[in-house]
Amino acid sequence: MNWTKIIEDAIRFIEENITEDLTVGRIAQEVNTSAFYFQKGFSMLCGYTVGEYVRMRRLSLAGEELVSTDIKVIDLAIKYGYDSADSFTKAFTRFHGSTPTDVRQNGANVKAFAPLHIKLSLDGGKTMEYRIEKKPAFKVMGVSKIVGYGNGYSEIPKFWDEVFAKPDNKLMGMYGVCLDDEVPGDEFRYMIADDYSEDLAKTAGLEVKEIPERTWAIFPCRGAMPQALQSVNTEVFNQWLPSSNYEIDGGFNIEFYTDETKYALGSKDPEYYSEIWVPVKA
Repeated sequence: MNWTKIIEDAIRFIEENITEDLTVGRIAQEVNTSAFYFQKGFSMLCGYTVGEYVRMRRLSLAGEELVSTDIKVIDLAIKYGYDSADSFTKAFTRFHGSTPTDVRQNGANVKAFAPLHIKLSLDGGKTMEYRIEKKPAFKVMGVSKIVGYGNGYSEIPKFWDEVFAKPDNKLMGMYGVCLDDEVPGDEFRYMIADDYSEDLAKTAGLEVKEIPERTWAIFPCRGAMPQALQSVNTEVFNQWLPSSNYEIDGGFNIEFYTDETKYALGSKDPEYYSEIWVPVKA
């Protein structure tokens, strides 16, 4: 999958529409890829979330305009997507280290944040273990939470802790399912789930979701959670997808977890086994 081309096209679209309403979903649609996988691929390759990149580019351009024109601060705020001069001033000050007034009246410095340019570089050759498996449609049941694309690595482990701290929890936690086709904007739905049981789903009031038939690239993860899974997840986007001939077959990302009671230290055991399932098409 040509992630380099996708990211280059996305950056070009962002720069050409920097003062417009730029959500992850809109940008992903422009480059014909899943919003969930686009956000993950962008942050893995570029080192920023899409939202962070857009915000820093806008504030950089705002600083440039502030020192080179006589545009009013409120007009700058509106142009670059802020609701008020106060909210713009706070963001401007955090980024540049000086208020717009200090810059204009006292000649304080501003910071420049240049557009990203993708360059090909060679890193150490790495092998990644995976298999390709076609699975029929299946149902899962569980509980879900809306999560921002930029803070999934911190918010999702907290969500697991919250769910399993509840005395009435009925879930074993076989799956973590990311759904990016249900929530507009810069968020996705994350579901802690088990295989579907009609009786338990009804008595426990659990959400039910059908995962459609897909071909999956399945990546084994070995080690303590969540670090082992997050490490493999990073390698999928940094190593495997850019060099693979497969394309994302959108909408879902599944984490599969084995029974932690079989390990001495549970999910923190160095031998704990889990998997990442990525939907693909050749």
